[in-house]
Amino acid sequence: MMKAGDKVKLGRTDVTVTRLGLGSAPLSGLYTPVDESDALGALDAAWRLGIRFFDTAPVYGYGLGETRVGKALRERPRPDFALGTKVGRLLRPDAPPERGGVFVGTPPVNPVFDFSYDGAMRSFEESRERLGIERVDILHIHDPDDHFEEALSGAYRALDRLRRDGVIRAVGSGMNQAEMLTEFARRADFDCFLLAGRYTLLDQVGLKELLPLCEKRGIAIIAAGVFNSGILADPSSHPKFNYRDAPGELVERVGHIRAVCERHGVPLRAAAVQFPLGHPAVRTVLVGCRSAAEVEDAVRMFETEIPSDLWSDLKAERLLPAEAPTP
Repeated sequence: MMKAGDKVKLGRTDVTVTRLGLGSAPLSGLYTPVDESDALGALDAAWRLGIRFFDTAPVYGYGLGETRVGKALRERPRPDFALGTKVGRLLRPDAPPERGGVFVGTPPVNPVFDFSYDGAMRSFEESRERLGIERVDILHIHDPDDHFEEALSGAYRALDRLRRDGVIRAVGSGMNQAEMLTEFARRADFDCFLLAGRYTLLDQVGLKELLPLCEKRGIAIIAAGVFNSGILADPSSHPKFNYRDAPGELVERVGHIRAVCERHGVPLRAAAVQFPLGHPAVRTVLVGCRSAAEVEDAVRMFETEIPSDLWSDLKAERLLPAEAPTP
């Protein structure tokens, strides 16, 4: 049985991560505000339960994510944890509000897309200031969906320089799609990808090209968004999928998956958080939590024993692809 605190190397790098990591978007005010005491309580609970991999980004709470992660970690022994953040958005007080912004209770700044070499370098320095932590292990290019060429010619060159100079230890990209990450894997020397929502119990699009290519090239996958914005955590209460209200057919499909889980006495959340680690390219799973209680639940789900028959039944009922490797 896997334990949340089990440690593994991240691909070809010397970065060590725990099999379960904590993402900081929810504790930064995703959809609803989160008191700082609750956010710090979630981070402290993660530490107490053995989690030693933490992921954040400038855009999470428009700085709140990095500030809160930094407060929780900066007094901890630095060799004891792995820390990742991202580049691609600079936070500026004079920038127009973000369209469709999902963070509330944020500081009076707004994000500006910037995937240039200089923009990535500025972003990294500003992240270190907000974190109050000098060394960042993993630096990702964040959501360059409409900026592919600039991300490669600008931000990637900056991150590669930081890696060669020994300032960071791993270069990655974090996205909600698999197709561009596949192209990044073909075009440049990435160490890892943070794949959000595209290799889950509900959505296995990453299995088609990205994961086999990453396995072949030694690129580690960090699986995030494993609950697909909530539908795989609680499909019964106005569920979201991919940050939007979930369509009816997906709600129905999740109902069938949950019924199989219930036959085996396994919570849906447990199957969702463990499934991605069946693939050898996936080294760690990130969960987003906004309270200590949610962290405790995530660890319980991660460490729940799941019979192999559950996965077999999901495949038999065509709720999982036959070729999907399972834990």
